[in-house]
Amino acid sequence: MSRRLSVLASAILVLFVLVAAQSAWIQFFHAPALDASSENPRVSNASTLYPRGDIVAADGTILARSVPTLGGLYPYQRIYPLGSLTSGVVGFSGPSYPPWGLEAQYDSVLSSHAQPPQSLEQLLAPTSAPDSVTLTLEPTLQKIARANMTGQDGAAVVLDPRTGAVLAMYSNPYYNPAPLTSSSFAVAEKAWKAINKNDSHGFPPLGLVATQQTFPPGSTFKVVTTAAAVLGRPDLLVKSYPSNVCISLPNSNKQLCNDGLSTCGGTVAVMLPESCDPGYALLGMDLGGPLMSKTANAFGYNETPPLDLPGVVKSYFPPASVFTNDIPQLAYSSIGQQNVRTTALQDALVAAAVAHGGAMMTPHLMSSISSPEGAVVSRYKDSVWKQPLTASQAAQIVPLMVNVVLRGTAAGIFLPADDVAAKTGTAQTGNSVKNTDDWMIAFAPASDPTVAVAVVMPFQAVSAYGATVAGPIVKCLIEGALAIQRHLPATGTATTCTS
Repeated sequence: MSRRLSVLASAILVLFVLVAAQSAWIQFFHAPALDASSENPRVSNASTLYPRGDIVAADGTILARSVPTLGGLYPYQRIYPLGSLTSGVVGFSGPSYPPWGLEAQYDSVLSSHAQPPQSLEQLLAPTSAPDSVTLTLEPTLQKIARANMTGQDGAAVVLDPRTGAVLAMYSNPYYNPAPLTSSSFAVAEKAWKAINKNDSHGFPPLGLVATQQTFPPGSTFKVVTTAAAVLGRPDLLVKSYPSNVCISLPNSNKQLCNDGLSTCGGTVAVMLPESCDPGYALLGMDLGGPLMSKTANAFGYNETPPLDLPGVVKSYFPPASVFTNDIPQLAYSSIGQQNVRTTALQDALVAAAVAHGGAMMTPHLMSSISSPEGAVVSRYKDSVWKQPLTASQAAQIVPLMVNVVLRGTAAGIFLPADDVAAKTGTAQTGNSVKNTDDWMIAFAPASDPTVAVAVVMPFQAVSAYGATVAGPIVKCLIEGALAIQRHLPATGTATTCTS
C-alpha cells in the first residue's frame, strides 16, 4: 500500500510541476505573444471597447484622446482637438478602418495592453491600460506653415539638426480626421472615399506630401554636388569655370542655359550663392557619375529615411552606370533636374547634416512614452543615421550657404540677427516646362545651428522662384522655431509672418 501511495504522490508531484511550468511559460514567456495576438479580445476590440492613450505635442497640447460616448455601439470615440492641422502626422483610429499615421505606428503602445506588474496582486491578475505618446511636434510651427502656405499644395519640414527631432511636418492637401472615427460606417465610408480622391495635382489628402511625394530638388541639390567636390575633388572647388549663358552638352544637340539667360561662372564660392546652372553642370561632369552617385547615397538618397511614421518613401538619384553613356543626364542631375527626385523630408535632412557638422541624425517624431500614471516608460535615444561629411568638410559648405543669404539668390529674405544659411531651388517640370517646383532649404543660426528647414511648393507658375515662393515660408518657420527655443512668443516675429 505504501508503495502505491508513493507512486501516486510522485505522479501528483510531476503533474503539479508540469502545471506550474506551463503557468510560468504562459505568464512570463508567452504572455507578450498572447497579448499581441489578433485573437485576443483585448487587441481586436481595443480600438472600440477600450480607451486609447493620448498623443501629446511637445508643448503639452493634446493631439489625440479617447472620450466616452453617450450610449451607442462603442463606449469610446477618438477625438483630435487640432483636426487637420496635425492629421497628416497623427493620423486617425476608428472602428471602420485600420489606424493611420502615428496612430498605426504606435498602435501597440496606444491600445489597451497588459501593464508591467507593480505588485503581487497585479502579477496574479494583470491589469490592462494604454500608454501615451509625447511627440517632438510643435503646434505653433504647424500653424505658421499652414498660414503661410495659404492653401497651396506643398510641404514644410522643420528639424532640430542636433537630435533629428521633427519640430514641424505640415502638408497640403490635408484632411479632417473626425468623421473617420464615427461609429456610423456610412459616415466613415463617405469620408474615406473623399480623402482618397486625388486633388487637381494628383495628391490624395490622405497622403503626406512631406514624406510620400517626390519632386526634382532643383538647385537645392547643388549642396550635394558641392559636397561631392569637398569629398572627392577638392581641387575643383577652386577651379574657375568660364562665364556662360549656355553650354553645349557632349554627345548631344542640347544646350543647358542659366535661368533668365544671365551670364555666370567662376569658382564654387562664386557659383553657389548665385546658383549658376551652366557652371554647376560643368562641375558635375568633372566630378563624374561614380562620385556624384556615391555622394548622393551618402546623404540618404535611394534609402528610406528611418522616420517613425508609415509610408515614408525613398528619394532618387541615378546609379553611376546610368551616366556612362549619358553625360548630358549627369549635367542635369548635378543641378537637381532630369531624373533626380526628393521628398521635403530628405531635403531637410541634407540641410540638417551640413548644419550638424556632417552628421545626419535619425529623424523622429516620438519623444517619450508614458504609463497611465504619467511615469516615463521610455525616451527616444538620439542616433546618427548617416555621416556624409566630417565636421571640417561640412564647415567648408556652411559659409557658401551663408553667402546665398548675404549676396545670393536668398538675399533680403531673412532677418540679419537670425544668421541664416540657405539654398534656393527652382526646378522646371513638365514636357513643355509648364510649371516650377519651388524649394528652399536653410538652417540657423549658421554659427551654431539649432533648426533646419525644407519647404517645397510644387506646380507654381513658370515665373515663380524658390526664393519668392518658398523663401517667405522658410523665413517664418525659422523665426518661429528660434523663438520657441529662446522661450519667446512664436507667432512669427516679423510683421510679414502669420500663424
